[in-house]
Amino acid sequence: MYSLNVPVPGEIAQLAGQLRPSLYGFDSVRDQHTLVVKRFGTHENYDRLAMRVRTALVGTPAFEAHVSGIDYFETPARGDGPVVYLAVESPGLERLHRELLAEFDAVEGLEGEDYVPHVTLARGGDIEIVRELAERDIDSISWTVTELHLWDAKYEETAARISLPA
Repeated sequence: MYSLNVPVPGEIAQLAGQLRPSLYGFDSVRDQHTLVVKRFGTHENYDRLAMRVRTALVGTPAFEAHVSGIDYFETPARGDGPVVYLAVESPGLERLHRELLAEFDAVEGLEGEDYVPHVTLARGGDIEIVRELAERDIDSISWTVTELHLWDAKYEETAARISLPA
């Protein structure tokens, strides 16, 4: 499966590192932090998908993103819950997600009206610990998104980098 992701700044990795001691009771703690814009099915070959994504992104300007706090999905659409994450606010990201839905099918339960921009920290923990984490105040992190990555989940690597004009 492929996805189109926003690379996150180092400050997010630093924040995740500061929060890591509070995440040790979780079943799974993320080491790599990503912000998914759009997921793609496995039915399409990479070359065709990459061309379609690049074509869909023509003229897409850089946009702002902002981590505003810690939140959670008590019962996520997929996988074990709860999921604790950094909440991301970005009208530009949400607009881009909607535009990509005009070109690519939505993944039910995760996209379209169900899309919640976030950076996952951990999943499968105690709900009370998750609620305590969500009450923590964190310093906000803002950045300008100038590049997107086409991520290959099979090989766990960036397959392509796509620049956005400033």
